[in-house]
Amino acid sequence: MVDRKHLERTIFVGTFVHSKSLQELEICEHGAIGIDEEGKIAFVDRNATDSESRPGWKAAKIVQAQNGAFFFPGFIDTHIHASQYPNCGIFGHSTLLSWLQTYTFPIESSFSDLSKARIVYSRCIARTLSHGTTTAAYYATTHVPATNLLADLCLTAGQRAFIGRVCMDSDLQPDYYQDESVESAIVDTRATFEHIKQIDPKHDLITPIITPRFAPSCTRPLLAALGDLHKETNLPIQTHISENKSELALVKEKFPDFSSYAAVYDHYNLLTPKTILAHAVHLSSTERKIIQERESKVSHCPASNSALTSGCAHVRVLLDADISVGLGTDISGGWSPSVLEAARQAALVSRHVALTEGDEAKLSVEECLYLATKGGANVLGLEEKVGGFEVGMEWDAQLIGLQGDPGEEGKGADSSLEGPVDIFGWESWEERLAKWVWSGDDRNILAVWVKGRLVKQKAGLRIG
Repeated sequence: MVDRKHLERTIFVGTFVHSKSLQELEICEHGAIGIDEEGKIAFVDRNATDSESRPGWKAAKIVQAQNGAFFFPGFIDTHIHASQYPNCGIFGHSTLLSWLQTYTFPIESSFSDLSKARIVYSRCIARTLSHGTTTAAYYATTHVPATNLLADLCLTAGQRAFIGRVCMDSDLQPDYYQDESVESAIVDTRATFEHIKQIDPKHDLITPIITPRFAPSCTRPLLAALGDLHKETNLPIQTHISENKSELALVKEKFPDFSSYAAVYDHYNLLTPKTILAHAVHLSSTERKIIQERESKVSHCPASNSALTSGCAHVRVLLDADISVGLGTDISGGWSPSVLEAARQAALVSRHVALTEGDEAKLSVEECLYLATKGGANVLGLEEKVGGFEVGMEWDAQLIGLQGDPGEEGKGADSSLEGPVDIFGWESWEERLAKWVWSGDDRNILAVWVKGRLVKQKAGLRIG
């Protein structure tokens, strides 16, 4: 369990990398960042010489990035189904709707067994933290005890999380796995709200989130009730939109009097500045305009979109439409719990789009890293808290190590070959970061902090 006591003042010294904007990374090779007792950034020294001599900081703990390692903001996963974690990589030849029936509903329904839920959720949290995910927007299941358990486990592990009890009451789901009524769905959702209020009253780490699975899984009265619940509580909303063409046909069948998928959510007051829409692969220009006007956000899930052959989201079009975009692993439609893998897939999928739409569709390394951090923070309404290294923000960070010492040109990769990225010493920092994005994985993550607290570190590594 992460210690909840006040922290000791700490100065992190070395190279820092974070996004200044969508196209620009700031690389500070000789920096120092001071973290106060609340886990917040108290100062940023971009040309550090003797930061510990600052008044009040002489006794501060020093954490030094060694041998070409660098500090980077924690990854933000804007769309992940924690209950589906055991099914990562299991999707066969299915597409979205058949995948739900064959794989998803059976595994989720089994979370009535709390012992099973504990095993799965504990492993999911540990694995995502090991991949540098400091914030995750989780879908749980319909079960209140298991959903509350997920909140408890995230708080204990020290991971920042949005916890959603999944709401669904239509005939799309099997009888054994759905809300009994609109009333029971709202009562159960409120029960999770209340539980989170008890364990984290100020939502310092854990925030409840209203979670209609997606429009076809909900009756109209339930969608209306969830829209009313948002107006009452002002809590965020997460759901899916325009993932798959068969799904679009199903929406048209169930809601024939609406002009579009987005129009359904808009009618029921579920398209808001606090709404996270996963996928958004097949949006029309009219839908993009509504989403932009309502200031709703999009979670881009490239791995899942490819694995389930849902399509290639045109992220450049979304960004050009002034829609905020972050990245989602979308376990278990997506096969990997790594947001770095999602960034890599986002870059790759954008190149597939560019084959027909032109090179302007391509996403750069800088843009993908922005989506993985600052973009995700914007999507979750945390842009003032996390996603970068600025005074007043909270220290959600990871220490990244790359193989070989960049300061020893010609020495090449370390002979132990413990990590997937080899640095030879002559690369620029921009080139090292590109290597990390295209080839890196959890072996490069040496340590992870959330709100100033160390929540993960590599075995045998001494911090400070």
